[in-house]
Amino acid sequence: MRLRLLLALLPAAAGLGRAQGVPSPAPQAAQPVAIGEAWRIVRPTQSSQVFAREGTLIGEIGREWRTSVSLAALPPYVAQAFIAVEDHRFYQHDGVDVVGIAAAVKDNLLGASRGASTITQQLVGNMHPTIIDRSDRSLGRKLREQAAAREMERRYSKAQILEAYLNQIHFGRQYYGIETAARYYFGKSAARLTIAEAASLAAMPKGPALFDPITHPERNRDRRNTVLALMRDQGYLTAAQVRAARAEPVRTAPDVTTDLQVRYYLDVVRVRLERANIPVGNGGYRITTSLDPALQRSAVAALRDGLRTVELQRGYRHTTFAERPKGSTDFLQGAVVAMESATGDVRALVGGRDYQTSAFNRAVNATRQPGSSFKPIIYARALMDSVPPTAIVSDAPITVRYDRTTYSPQNADGTFLGDITLREALAQSRNPVAVRLWEQLGADSIVALAQRMGIDAPIAKFPSSALGASAVRPIDLVASFTAFANLGASVEPRIVLRVDDPSGRQIHSEPVVMNAPAMDSAVAWVTRDLMRDVVETGTGTAVRRAIPATIPVAGKTGTTDANTDVWFIGIVPHLVAGVWIGFDRPKTITPLAAGGTFAAPIFGQMLARWGGLTPDAWDPPSTVITAELDRATGKLSEPETPAERRVVEHFVPGTEPAPLRVDAVD
Repeated sequence: MRLRLLLALLPAAAGLGRAQGVPSPAPQAAQPVAIGEAWRIVRPTQSSQVFAREGTLIGEIGREWRTSVSLAALPPYVAQAFIAVEDHRFYQHDGVDVVGIAAAVKDNLLGASRGASTITQQLVGNMHPTIIDRSDRSLGRKLREQAAAREMERRYSKAQILEAYLNQIHFGRQYYGIETAARYYFGKSAARLTIAEAASLAAMPKGPALFDPITHPERNRDRRNTVLALMRDQGYLTAAQVRAARAEPVRTAPDVTTDLQVRYYLDVVRVRLERANIPVGNGGYRITTSLDPALQRSAVAALRDGLRTVELQRGYRHTTFAERPKGSTDFLQGAVVAMESATGDVRALVGGRDYQTSAFNRAVNATRQPGSSFKPIIYARALMDSVPPTAIVSDAPITVRYDRTTYSPQNADGTFLGDITLREALAQSRNPVAVRLWEQLGADSIVALAQRMGIDAPIAKFPSSALGASAVRPIDLVASFTAFANLGASVEPRIVLRVDDPSGRQIHSEPVVMNAPAMDSAVAWVTRDLMRDVVETGTGTAVRRAIPATIPVAGKTGTTDANTDVWFIGIVPHLVAGVWIGFDRPKTITPLAAGGTFAAPIFGQMLARWGGLTPDAWDPPSTVITAELDRATGKLSEPETPAERRVVEHFVPGTEPAPLRVDAVD
């Protein structure tokens, strides 16, 4: 087939336009075949570059990641490498290499196989695929391509064509153009490429996936060395330069988009800016985000290792990620969100286990039952209703009747502890206590508080919602906990810090949006203090084992019915973060799955690996009343109270022990 096509093209090539070295006919000469505008050089779409908060390039937005660069800005050997391997008579032909076609015919007759498309022909096909479809192997397509190439050469200089080619060509993955390829394969601008690196990139157009220097460095090196030899033979390099370049290893830059699993984050950026009517997919914008690469990297690694650990648990009966059939997404998933509590800056976001197998962003788009991680909202409402942390509550069987049915919550351990304090009930996540508080405080008041804290998802006014039966988005639940960190007011998640157009002018930014206070500062501080016991002595102690004692931590675990979803939402100085684990189609993870054993360790490991934690005293606001109590009696301690029975407790004004009230009578 290839031979027949080449034989047909040989006379056609000689007859179309001028032969090699013959002057061009007048531009108005009639075209032998219809080529439309396929000869025209158009500026290809420019992707928008996305940067982390400190300026690191983390990825781009656009179907084709491309930033065009001037040919004059490149070292001469960059273009020469492509000419040497793709079209060594580039400066002699008129767009169609008749000599090359003849040589290709000869090679095919002798049993070899090679093409004869020039750089100009490749450009017209890649730049105008709807007119010149290079997958079409017919003679008609080849004739149109040749005619368009000749017309392009009549209208543009060789330098213009070469520059357009280098900016148009595909280098595998989503990388288009020499600048983007240099940036992501070698971590530098194309202007700083070495001779060996330029040859490595010139090795790729014939098979971008085949000669990918990241996945196939040896294969790329072999073809690179062939390119170097061609450059020497064609007079572009000396023998000494070739020897030095061949000695250089194929050393690629880390793939930041894979390393950070940043595609989920980029999708959020794109959606937010498209909703702001900014065409980021082709506008060449510079976008600065709130991402913290170190924290993002820690979140990715902690989630990856944590999910792998779950899959190794006794009782895990599902297909693992490593053993998944090709195309299957039915494996254990997870999501992580970490926000700066004061600003809402989303400093890490992982929307799933692997973007390549599933692009669905669970961190921002999934709605899942939060389980007991919802309980701090109920406890905050109890404090607002003058229930002190020392109040005795009942962890005993309860049956609630509603909507023609009954509801009898159980505890995860199958036991009941009887009368305990409110503080102990949250630390041990006792379900009957939460349902009793729901009934006592009223569903309307709790739902209203959740909404003021930033949870937009509808919360059913059924008792099961006290145990997190109403689904929420992970990012919203994390954002709601910033109300505890900020002592009353939650903050909206912020992703995009600023957007600059190609000229450097700022055209967009997202402000810090602090919601109206959802609760008094004393209520928020005491609720957070109750959650510290969750980490110190309760269901979330795995977090404390990972984080130094000098760092205060508060949080809440969550596990849903049938162990289908597990959570941990936590607070450390300046940061609120959450972890969710489950299947896209809910099913039991393991019979003993729990937020404290599966999600909490991921939270702890993420922050331990990060290295950005800072100590903070978390001093109470002036309105909080602090008292030393006798653990045995619950009353104020006396001088004779033994040290081991002394415990410090904090109270919202009006709930402190009677002797401490300002209106107490001596």
